Amino acid sequence: MRNLMFKVLTVAAAATIVFGCNNSAKKAAAAAAAEQARQDSIAATKKIKETKEKKAMELMKKLPEEPEFDIVTSMGTITVKLYSKTPKHRDNFEKLALTGFYDGLLFHRVINGFMIQGGDPLTKDPQQVARYGQGGPGYTVPAEFVKEYTHKKGALAAARKGDVANPMKESSGSQFYIVQNEKACAQLDGGYTVYGETIKGLDIIDRIAQVATDNRDKPVMDVRIETIKPSGKTAEIARENGWHDVVRVNK
Repeated sequence: MRNLMFKVLTVAAAATIVFGCNNSAKKAAAAAAAEQARQDSIAATKKIKETKEKKAMELMKKLPEEPEFDIVTSMGTITVKLYSKTPKHRDNFEKLALTGFYDGLLFHRVINGFMIQGGDPLTKDPQQVARYGQGGPGYTVPAEFVKEYTHKKGALAAARKGDVANPMKESSGSQFYIVQNEKACAQLDGGYTVYGETIKGLDIIDRIAQVATDNRDKPVMDVRIETIKPSGKTAEIARENGWHDVVRVNK
């Protein structure tokens, strides 16, 4: 009887071990499948990004030396012209705008009587709010200081890290600000790259600057960049040369 009981227990234990092994194998297989799916998604996203950028670069060769873009916000449209004497910043802004990088981002820092700032990709994620202002595309842009380009009202300039961490004054790869008050921003001349100016929509800058903000200068109610797209003659040239093909690449 005792021998029989021992055999029953042995069989039961073996069954438990087999079940446990099968369960572990299934979990391992599921984890491997999930990781493969994640890697596939990353690869697909990278391929889409590369394709968009390639098409955008081809289009940029055909745009005017000082192209115009509409910054379409949830509070109205600001039209800017990019400067030819700051080609690195011009080309970078063009590429990001044409590939849809700015779509859906926020003006995360707004100071009435000073400027409005946006372009941080982290602002697409409300869970990252404590880090707003720290994001970018993963690279910086060398400074391009041009004496004649000053912080006048409506000037488009590149945000950057402070001098201690950034002695070469390199610009953020995507974050920009637009001057609301030129007297308050005059102190920034020669320290931050100005690479464009507002040609229409100064009233929209004022409207955005006047929204209620919290203690981090973030608007209480989101002010969103719906898109940044070619404007005027630039838009005509872009459409004629396949800009919509850039936008439509697995949007």
